[in-house]
Amino acid sequence: MAVLRSPTVKRRRIAQELRKLRERAGLNRGQAAKALDMSPGNLGRIESREVTARPVVVRAALALYGVTGEDAEVLIDLARGAQERGWWQNYGEVMPDWFSFYVGLEEEAATLATYESENIPGLFQTESYARTIFRWTAGEENIDQKVAARLRRQQILYRDDPVHVIAVLNEAVLLRQLGSAEEFREQLEHLAELAELPNITIQVLPFAAGGHPSMTGPYVLISFPDALDEPVVYLDNFTRGQVLEEPEHVSEYQTAHAKLQDMALAPEESLKMIRELAGSIG
Repeated sequence: MAVLRSPTVKRRRIAQELRKLRERAGLNRGQAAKALDMSPGNLGRIESREVTARPVVVRAALALYGVTGEDAEVLIDLARGAQERGWWQNYGEVMPDWFSFYVGLEEEAATLATYESENIPGLFQTESYARTIFRWTAGEENIDQKVAARLRRQQILYRDDPVHVIAVLNEAVLLRQLGSAEEFREQLEHLAELAELPNITIQVLPFAAGGHPSMTGPYVLISFPDALDEPVVYLDNFTRGQVLEEPEHVSEYQTAHAKLQDMALAPEESLKMIRELAGSIG
């Protein structure tokens, strides 16, 4: 079992394992909840990761399901870790719960495959570009904290085992100037620098490509280093985010992303376009 960093992913793993072990033990949720002296609703919230299971509850559940010894201790340790605070929880005032959940998944990711149609992805944004985005989408309130949280997220690109990002950007992303000409040129230059990192692949989907599979909007496909943590798709809008975990949904987005990569310019051509556009800004 890989070492997990994120308490969010630990909570997800515990929920997943407890549900699987209950089903393997041949118990329905009502039977297990009765034996554990809790309501079926409380057990359901644990198994759907709405609440974090305390280690004492995990130990009792594992005993009920016939899991003992080292196997049990590994999961109990995970339950302890799930109660830890992630760095993103320090930004609770400006980061809603639904986005905090995403950031917790992002922190553990091995690969992020993303499509963006309107703006530079958050992980690639400069401080000034991020500030402009927030002004347009959320106003001035708490803007310094919001920008700081966005920049803090970017550390996963530079750590010892950096996340691999495979980004497809609509050509419109590179043409929609946000901020001053100087700030936008700085953003494009930063994007070009990122594209040269070994863990980052950036492809531009040109207007000439015409229609494409992701015209419904942006997404992020998250894959994890441990096969026990199944990949997910993240979608969001102005007021909420959604995580799709069903294999059939994930597979649809994986297929769409592969098609987008085939339709987009090659990474070398994309880098050339980004540099040319940056150089053209007066």
